[in-house]
Amino acid sequence: MDNTVYVALGSNLGDREKNIENAIEQIGKLEGTHVIKCSSLYETEPVGYLDQGRFLNAAAMVMTMWSPLELLAKFQEIENQLGRTRDIHWGPRTIDIDILLYEDLKMDLPDLTIPHPRMTQRGFVLIPLEEIFEDRILMGKDIIKLIDSCDDKNGVKLYRGKVSE
Repeated sequence: MDNTVYVALGSNLGDREKNIENAIEQIGKLEGTHVIKCSSLYETEPVGYLDQGRFLNAAAMVMTMWSPLELLAKFQEIENQLGRTRDIHWGPRTIDIDILLYEDLKMDLPDLTIPHPRMTQRGFVLIPLEEIFEDRILMGKDIIKLIDSCDDKNGVKLYRGKVSE
């Protein structure tokens, strides 16, 4: 059975654009997984750990047969293949792949929380997500109103049109 999953991607090391494109390509190559839609790329200021370069961010809608924890493991394998290291919390990275939403599922485990716990506070997640989200209501609120209430929305700038799917 295919499950609809929304994913956030970010990169601020190396060829940021290529890193996101490679991650999306690798996601699409996972058995039982198809990338349905991708957002545009947005350039954004770092959050949390500020002593690092600007990020490129995007969102993707994916259909998959994998469970949330299996998909998390697959995404971490892709991150590792693309050179991701986890030295500094919220630090620089070649690629970051986060599960934002998985169907209507709610879960809170040590390694995975769905819906993503901070996504409604982050313009760099909401603005790309809004492009591809098939509903206007996100977690009981209008997605445009959520974007309007984000403190960091003004730091999110369109970098380039849609990422190849």
